[in-house]
Amino acid sequence: MKILLVEDEPSVAAFLHQGLTEQDYTVDLAADGLIGLRRAQSAHYDCLILDQMLPGLSGLEVCRQVRAHDPGVPILMLTALGETDDKIRGLDAGADDYLVKPFAFEELLARLRALVRRRTEAPAPKATLHLADLSLDPGAKRVERAGQAIQLTAREFSLLEYLLRNQGRVVSRADLLEHVWDMSFDTGSNVIDVYINFLRKKVDKGFDPKLIHTLVGMGYVMKVD
Repeated sequence: MKILLVEDEPSVAAFLHQGLTEQDYTVDLAADGLIGLRRAQSAHYDCLILDQMLPGLSGLEVCRQVRAHDPGVPILMLTALGETDDKIRGLDAGADDYLVKPFAFEELLARLRALVRRRTEAPAPKATLHLADLSLDPGAKRVERAGQAIQLTAREFSLLEYLLRNQGRVVSRADLLEHVWDMSFDTGSNVIDVYINFLRKKVDKGFDPKLIHTLVGMGYVMKVD
């Protein structure tokens, strides 16, 4: 597997390069955002490991431009910034996963395997999901409510799809961490609450009936109340 590692800290870059090479990965290095972007756009990579704070061009901007060039390439973002808002910015820029420094190398390997596995598994065609006047088309990545198109980020779309596939059933935070975030976040994180709030503003605000409901201490459920 061929990986592009964009990391400006020499010690971190050397450590990751050695560890990944020992695991039989082919690794190309870039020490700033501009070089990383040029390499990502001029060669095929199975995965990108991208530091968020880079000279030349920020990791967030590199991520956005790479995602526009190659929507399917897995991107794992590394950063010393561990606040919820920082994670959300990285994910909304197009990153598939987020790893806060310092981290265990074994965890990085596990996340790489999960990202690549999701890309290589060919999903079966999925039917459009409906609840009241809300519809979600998994193939076209389109969401509408009362005939009005709703724009969602990739993570919001995945969260809404999972809730709709389990409509009428209470979905716990643990369920969402496992199936939408691949256990990438600490169970004490409020990232789920933040994204549920994002969805409510886009899917429920201004519409009736309300479809996203919170059951305190248990989780969330999508239903017509």
